[in-house]
Amino acid sequence: MYNTILVPIDIAEDQLTDNAIKHAEYLAKISNAKIHLFHSVPDISRFSVSYSYHYDLLSSFAKKAIANSEEELKKVVEKVDLPKDRISFSVAFGSPRDKVLSTAREIGADLIIVGSRRPDITTHLLGSNASGIVGYANTSVLIVR
Repeated sequence: MYNTILVPIDIAEDQLTDNAIKHAEYLAKISNAKIHLFHSVPDISRFSVSYSYHYDLLSSFAKKAIANSEEELKKVVEKVDLPKDRISFSVAFGSPRDKVLSTAREIGADLIIVGSRRPDITTHLLGSNASGIVGYANTSVLIVR
């Protein structure tokens, strides 16, 4: 049924990550699909103008944040119960919604599985990233709680 499942995760959200991966593992096993884990490091440059950061500082921050995120993703990959040749991962720097959608296109994902916590009044039905992914994705999206 599926060939490539994209699982965007926030490495700081263990419960959401575990829930999304559990569903991805199940679907990958019955579909013989590959799983691609993805983490987006939020772009802080929009905040930097008011604090007069230099580009070099932002570039250094981005490189360190991406390297740290890759190390954390490697730990998550080790927990996935699939052959390692069916699991890949990547990290990007920028808007989570935009980076998830561009990664889905790049890897040819035919399903995106997003973890979402119970909404509150500020997010209405879904979290803002999950909502943005659902609203703009060109492929099926499964929201896991």
